[in-house]
Amino acid sequence: MVMHSRKERSAVPRPRPVPGAGDADRLAAALPRLAARHRVPGAQVAVWSGGETVMVQTGVAGGGRPMREDSRVPIGSITKVATATLAMMLVAEGDLGLDQPVGEILGEPVLSAGLTLRRLLSHTGGLPSDPADAAGSCRKEVRAAEFVCEPGAAFSYSNLGYALAGLLIEEVTGMGWREAVESILLRPLEIEPVYVDSPGVATGHARDGERPLAQVLPPMLDPAGALALSARDLVALGRVHLGKPGLLDVVTASDLHRPVPVAEPFGLAEGWGLGLACFGDEDFRWLGHDGTADGTSCHLRIDQAGACVLALTANGAGGTDLWHDLAGELPELGLPPHRVQSAESCPIPLPDGDFGSYRNGAIGYTVRPDADGGACLDVDGDVFPDLTRYADGSFTVRDPATGRAAPCGRFRGEPGAATAVEIGGRLARRC
Repeated sequence: MVMHSRKERSAVPRPRPVPGAGDADRLAAALPRLAARHRVPGAQVAVWSGGETVMVQTGVAGGGRPMREDSRVPIGSITKVATATLAMMLVAEGDLGLDQPVGEILGEPVLSAGLTLRRLLSHTGGLPSDPADAAGSCRKEVRAAEFVCEPGAAFSYSNLGYALAGLLIEEVTGMGWREAVESILLRPLEIEPVYVDSPGVATGHARDGERPLAQVLPPMLDPAGALALSARDLVALGRVHLGKPGLLDVVTASDLHRPVPVAEPFGLAEGWGLGLACFGDEDFRWLGHDGTADGTSCHLRIDQAGACVLALTANGAGGTDLWHDLAGELPELGLPPHRVQSAESCPIPLPDGDFGSYRNGAIGYTVRPDADGGACLDVDGDVFPDLTRYADGSFTVRDPATGRAAPCGRFRGEPGAATAVEIGGRLARRC
């Protein structure tokens, strides 16, 4: 969990010179070093720049298999980039309307008229993060959903929203989501469609790098997290957003990349477009997405100025820390910097009025006193100790895995009168 400061951003970043596709020898040296540091069994890095793609890999994919260039790793939420890209291709063809009420398209008049594809893709639809019954139907879940805010009012990351976007794709194409993403997007990019339940995908691992983890994803959430791709595949997907090989026209790509004014994804990025996060400021901006599946961590970054695309796949829970270290070394590898900007604030005592319970759909968050007279965060029974509140509303907790204070989220409302919390980009209202 990482916090970022927010500031005014220009819609068009200034171009920054990039010295080629990085140094393959340095990448090949850096990746195994970082993988060993964070107990990641296997990883891949691919960089496209200057008309060529450089790729390196290290370690094992699981089950004694080496991590190869064509190994596929469950990419988690980066699947949403494919879903959003596919949806916008259908918008460009006139098959979907960005601002048409979802209920009109699906024949569901009971759905809020404010629920649109634009808001689903930008996580501003107000839907809870996940379905209450993952084995149920998407239509039923959306009908019964308790919205965390009015559609269009605020950012709240929603897997259920992307399940609904996938349902729209199915409605207008007459195909299942997997068939549509394969035939319209992946195969034209020469990407072999592979999913988390396909045989031979890389095995995710716990933070110790040794315990294998099975992939668990309900079919309803396929459009939010079902793909398994290599780093080279991710680069090919990223290049679509630079006009290569021409699947997106300039106007449609501009809609995808432009930060939505009400989308303030605190703790995730500096802004959010239609399926892509915006990292950085007016001096230099990366577009992209992060994705974690069960024991995997993957990251895609696209230089909005068009100079390069970077992708990392890792089959260990420590892959997020690996990414942060790799991002810090990008200039040394001949690539543009990726800065993580921490909010500057001072700790304050937690007001009594901020203790209490907050809810996002089926997920409950409780801020409560701990045995030492401090505070902790209880997430459906998982306890994160040493909650420390800051004057700007943000707070940290102690990461049980590392023992270090980790940025976690922020309180919404005046100190002592919090009306909601934001955790991992998800808005949870007081209950």
